[in-house]
Order: sequence, then structure tokens, then C-alpha cells
Amino acid sequence: MATLFLVIIYMAFISLGLPDSMLGVAWPVMQSDYGQPLETAGLLFMVIAGGTIVSSLAAGSVIKRLGTGNVTLISVLMTAVALLGFSFSPSLIWLIICAIPLGLGAGAVDAGLNNYVATHYKAHHMSWLHCFWGVGASLGPIIMSQFITGQNSWRQGYVAIAIIQFTLVLVLFFTLPLWKRVAINSQANLSEDPDDKEIVLPDETALKHVKPLHIKGVKLALVSFLFYCGVESTMGLWGSSYLVNVKGLSVVVAAQWVSLYYAGITVGRLITGFITMKVSNRILIRAGQITALMGAAFLLLPLPTSFSLIGFILVGLGLAPIFPCMLHETPARFGKEHSQSIMGYQMAVAYTGSTFLPPILGMVVSYSTMEILPFFIVVYIITMLLGSEKINTLMKSRSFEKNINV
Repeated sequence: MATLFLVIIYMAFISLGLPDSMLGVAWPVMQSDYGQPLETAGLLFMVIAGGTIVSSLAAGSVIKRLGTGNVTLISVLMTAVALLGFSFSPSLIWLIICAIPLGLGAGAVDAGLNNYVATHYKAHHMSWLHCFWGVGASLGPIIMSQFITGQNSWRQGYVAIAIIQFTLVLVLFFTLPLWKRVAINSQANLSEDPDDKEIVLPDETALKHVKPLHIKGVKLALVSFLFYCGVESTMGLWGSSYLVNVKGLSVVVAAQWVSLYYAGITVGRLITGFITMKVSNRILIRAGQITALMGAAFLLLPLPTSFSLIGFILVGLGLAPIFPCMLHETPARFGKEHSQSIMGYQMAVAYTGSTFLPPILGMVVSYSTMEILPFFIVVYIITMLLGSEKINTLMKSRSFEKNINV
């Protein structure tokens, strides 16, 4: 039963990834239909991101009241209705209106399922969960492009994705009774991670009346999530421009190299799922950050152009374990009492990083040159690494203090 239920959760994360990359593929055609300038896509993206941030922040209190299963069902339904709304929107204002529930639904599902898996399942399931998000994010553009080239209709592409979402709504509706039952069974059978003997979990009683943001290490965790998403989204948004304008590659070759960067993240998370069975989250986070830093160094140093490909792949492989492992560490770092609220904060900050840090680089580039991209990436990774290592120090300190008290 637990395995079947995991398949449902993986399906939910595939559906979460499906709409994320569709707008960028469809917009060149949508732009012509609506007679809008290119930058209008940025407005729609900001509306979606704003809704995601708001729902992520509210996820903790909403899930406590309604339960993860109900919130997931409602959120996927909102996403399905929003996508269907996109397909029928007669004007830009209707696209903006539909973008609101699309963002709200995505944030609630993301925060809810991440905490559910972190609390009730082992670390490898978290890595595979985010691997399946990558599958969805890869399938979305493929489905949309098929409808655009075959029927010259981006609207039918949105209808197809909406139908997939409505199908998942039905599956979630009929499996609602399983959520609590599986949670109880999974928690009872959950074994310790390899490195758990070195970790002393927070005293839940002591933390019960402490506000989540006042728990030691939470703000450092938020910084790590902010800059992780800053690295991931900045590389994705500006990587091709860097390769074309700085390294002199063609647009086609640059796009292929950036696709290998995303492949590194997706395949890396699949592999990480197996590695977590033997290696702790903390070691994988550190190894990923160091690997990503090495990749950024290949971009920063005056090396032959071919080393840039190695750099992109290394950054992707390095990023692969960081996000899911940091998420899975949330209950261990800060206690299960506040893990859902903190998970919501982490997802909100993560979306904030992916929304605002890439445009900041774009603004700086407009006054300088795209050659500064590797410098930004290196600074982001180092900041993330320092924040993560400081949290590890706090956890060891907690362990020492508890042993002294015993």
C-alpha cells in the first residue's frame, strides 16, 4: 500500500512540473495571438510566482486544518481549472486572472508533499520525488510543442495538460482515506538514516511554544534555500546567453549545453536516491555544493570553451542532491512540531530566489557584461555552503549540550 501511495505522490509531482515550463514554450505563439510585447510573459510569470509564494507561506496553517491529502486535492483541482482557463482566455486580463490560482495551487502542493515525504519517508524518496518533478518539467514543453507544430494551437496544449491534471484529481479524490493510514504505517516502519546517530533531534516539548522563525538555524536554512534557487534559476535563464555572447557558441549548441545542465539535475537526483541509502543527507549536501562550486570554477577560469560544457554539467550534478536533501533534513533539523510551517517558509523563500535573483543579474548585466555570470554563481554557492555548514555546527552543538545534560 505504501508503495502504491508513493506512486500517487510521484504522479502529483510530475503534474506539478508539467505547467512550469509551458509558458516559455507557448508564449511566442500566444504573444502574436494577443498582440502583446515579449516582456508580458514576465508579468504572467511574476503573478504565478507571487501566488506560489503566498500559498507556500500559508501552507503550514492550512494543512494543519485540512490535512495534506485535502490540500493536495484542492490545489491540483485549482491548477487544472487554471490551465483550462488559460486555453479559453480571450484576453490578457483573463490570463492574469487564471495565473493566480495556478500559482496558489502549485505552492500548496509543493510545500505539503515535501513535508509529507520528509516526515514519513526515507531520504531517497525525496530525491526521487524531485526527479519526477524534472520529468514533468521536461514533458510539458514536449506536449506543448507537439500541439503547436501539429495543430498550430497552443490552446489545445493547455487543454491536454488540464486533462492530465483533472485525471489526477480523480485519483486523489478516491485515495483520500489512504493519507492518514499510510502516514501512520510509514512512520512506524521508518528506519534511521545512516548518520542519525550523530544527530540529536530537537526537544519537541521545548520547541512547542517557540515561533518557527525563532528556532536556531531556521534563518540560515532560508538563506541556503534562497541562494540554491538563485544558482539553479540563474544558470537556467542566463546560461544560454552566456555561452552565445561570451563563449561564441551558436544558439542551437548553447541550448543543447543548457539542456545537459538540466539533465544533470534530473539524472543526478535519480542517482542520489540510491546513494542516500548509504550516505547521510548532510554529506550529500556538502558534496553537492563543492561539486557545483567546481563546475562554476570551470566557467570562471580562462579555460578553453569545451570546459564550459563540463562546468555546466558539474553544476547540474552538484545541485541535484542539495534541494531534496535540505528538504528532507527539515524535521531532523528543527523538529516535526514546526516542520510543516518551516517547510512552507523554505518553499516561499526558494520561489523568491528563483523569481528575483535572476532578474537582478540581468539588471547588472545591462550595465556591464555577461562575463560576470560565473562570479554571481560562485558567490551564490559559497553563501549557500556557509549557511549550510553553520547549521551543521549548530546541530553538533545541540548534540553536545544534550549529552552533557544526560
